Amino acid sequence: MAQLKSGLTLNEGENLVMELEAEFFAGSSNPIAQFIGNVQKLILKILGTRLKGYLVITDQRVVEVYSYVRCYIFNVSKTVKCLLPSSIKEVGYKKQATCGFFCPAYYLYYDAHTQHTEIQLSAFDEAEASKVVDAFFKAIAKAQK
Repeated sequence: MAQLKSGLTLNEGENLVMELEAEFFAGSSNPIAQFIGNVQKLILKILGTRLKGYLVITDQRVVEVYSYVRCYIFNVSKTVKCLLPSSIKEVGYKKQATCGFFCPAYYLYYDAHTQHTEIQLSAFDEAEASKVVDAFFKAIAKAQK
């Protein structure tokens, strides 16, 4: 069984399709926004705070993992959500212009019966964003069979 960056352990016979790390600090692909986000992340790291979020897509399930660490070692919270494929109504991506129209940001989103989630992708073009959405859709479609 493989151990992932998110800390999730895969089940027997389960294959990883994609593991996406959520971007909490940079607001876009704009280099200035990424620099400001990296400075914020560095300041929090010096203060002992870590905030991590992952979306793990396997061939059998989709899992959200969020963890929050304070004072370097204290796990304040960790949330692991396994999404029911039957509860997901819509999945897609959106492109949002930042810094005028020079630096687009791509977001993966999905709507379920109880929540709406958006995750900024590190993708810099529509082909990569489309690939992520297709992998997500195939994982939930396979799990529904």
